[in-house]
Amino acid sequence: MRIGINGFGRIGRAVARVLLERGGHEIVHINDINPDTNNLAYLLNYDSIYGRLAPEVRAESSTLLVGGKAISVSHESKISTVAWADKGVDVVVEATGVKENERLAKEMVRSTKFPVFVTNACPDADTTLLFGVSDKDYDPARHKLVAMSICDTNACAPILKLLDEAYGIDHGYITTLHPWLSYQNLMDGPSRSQSYPGATHSHFALGRSSIGTLIPKPTTVVSACERALPHIQGKLQCMSYRVPTSIVSTADMVITVKKPVSDKDVLKLVEGAQAQMPNVLRVTGEPLISLDYMKDSHSVIFDSRWLMVNAGHHIKMVLWYDNEWGYSSRVADGIDLYGRLRA
Repeated sequence: MRIGINGFGRIGRAVARVLLERGGHEIVHINDINPDTNNLAYLLNYDSIYGRLAPEVRAESSTLLVGGKAISVSHESKISTVAWADKGVDVVVEATGVKENERLAKEMVRSTKFPVFVTNACPDADTTLLFGVSDKDYDPARHKLVAMSICDTNACAPILKLLDEAYGIDHGYITTLHPWLSYQNLMDGPSRSQSYPGATHSHFALGRSSIGTLIPKPTTVVSACERALPHIQGKLQCMSYRVPTSIVSTADMVITVKKPVSDKDVLKLVEGAQAQMPNVLRVTGEPLISLDYMKDSHSVIFDSRWLMVNAGHHIKMVLWYDNEWGYSSRVADGIDLYGRLRA
């Protein structure tokens, strides 16, 4: 299929890299507010986390040449003003993180033949597509604006679904430790919003120096999970820390279930699920650290070393996930799923 990408930041470029590595689809257009196409080529060519891209990337006027194949480029601030139809796109990935673009995309898809996949929770989307949770409910005929949710939800929701179906979730807590993001500061200052350009976050601590500090902050992981798993509404609470690392997140989950279980029961359940959805879930007991999971394409890696069950009902788990590569791999899977069902 022919794919357009709106927003060429960390996730937009990661989606592009995943698609280019996999092959089978063609990226035909990229829109980003950065007016310097040479800089876009440079950022795709060289990445401080994932290294140099295998096919050479260079800019020619308003075009990127990736391994000799041309990708047209525009620099519009609004997704709705890009001539996507003229580019012959089959799918557009909205990766700016800007709420106004999500609103405009919802209006736009009413009159387009192609869907828009949003790399955010996007409450107004027609559906939330989470592999291992809601992918069997996806209908390309009805779902034109598709939310791929957030990296934390892609990791946590499949495990929550397993536990709830097997044992019944009573209540629980999720704490995520997430690497720094581009809108954070090197030195103390206001925290500028990416979702609402020009605004600043009311959570002042997020504006403190991201180097050498742990910054506690709110997170939307639970509310995003509840959109795909409405029956757990109100049962979970969450918080997050921004940590001074560049890649790979972890989630510490403590869940109380209604039915009595043992650690062996939980491990058997998760290992069984791994066999059913090998692209989504991986189980490991190796003594690894966060960087060992860099560029792992799974939504979630279940670390069996830290599985603990207390009093038969309280389950503690540690999950790992590459917050860019793993997440972007699911976006690519969403495009694949659309292509198969559309055909």
